[in-house]
Amino acid sequence: MIIDAHLHVTWGFHGLTGDGVTKSLTYGRAQVGDQEIQVLPPLCKEPTRFEPETLVRLMDLTGVAQAVLLQGSFYGDQNEYLYETVQKWPDRFVAAAYLDPRDTAVRETFRQVTDDFGFRILKFEMSEATGFTGVYPDLRLDGPEMKWIWEAAAERDLVVTLDLGRGNTPGYQTEAVRKIIDWHPNLRIVIPHLAQPPIADMDNEELNTLWEAQILLGQHENVWFDLAALPAYGEQEYPFAPTIDYIRRATDLIGSKKLMWGSDIPGLLGQATYPQLLASIRNHANFSDTEITAVFGDTARKIYFQN
Repeated sequence: MIIDAHLHVTWGFHGLTGDGVTKSLTYGRAQVGDQEIQVLPPLCKEPTRFEPETLVRLMDLTGVAQAVLLQGSFYGDQNEYLYETVQKWPDRFVAAAYLDPRDTAVRETFRQVTDDFGFRILKFEMSEATGFTGVYPDLRLDGPEMKWIWEAAAERDLVVTLDLGRGNTPGYQTEAVRKIIDWHPNLRIVIPHLAQPPIADMDNEELNTLWEAQILLGQHENVWFDLAALPAYGEQEYPFAPTIDYIRRATDLIGSKKLMWGSDIPGLLGQATYPQLLASIRNHANFSDTEITAVFGDTARKIYFQN
């Protein structure tokens, strides 16, 4: 059974980044502050969105059985939309809740998404480009305003997914994650994008050292990484050899059992087709059959689907 551990659906962009608000345009474009960017292939004129009906069909064509629906401030609050999606396809999806830690209603939102919607995953995107540190530069995962979230998540046995952005940026808070692990050693933590290896600057010793330090968090029994979006980093062509190189490095450091395949579609559909995103890693990362079973399904099922 293949599980995609990192993708998105959206009825439209209505989020906030450091560059300003996001808004759906047409032909796969979105407005980010004063800029227009291409976020999806320009296949139709309708305002840019990626609906679950489209995703289900794409998963069926690619042989993907289940998927984890994540969120971020770039997309905006999609909690209700994802709840409705999971209710319609409970055998295909689980969803992560979106919380803005500085929203005055954050505690009520936490209660709603966990009690009313039944979400068992919290996703925090800390990246500077599309996440919270672009909006709140001083936000710290180990700060007092977020400590209650980790306490509540641990008490409720939730999974916390932490997108920490690129190395040497404000969101890349490896030491803060280590503190959270020390405070709550049983809390399950997933770090997306394989801790964003410096694929665009592979010879940068400082960035590689920062990346390796974050990967080594996976030595803890309750920390894992997904492999989403790696083909988008740097200038790569299929089958994305630099991506494969960093996956092998991470495997040598912490083992394949700490890794989960994820695509990060729809955004990655500008780099490759969905089948290519699957095949590039499955066919070229030199995983054994046992490792393929774990990376492409079993690990994600144990973490995200068995709550």
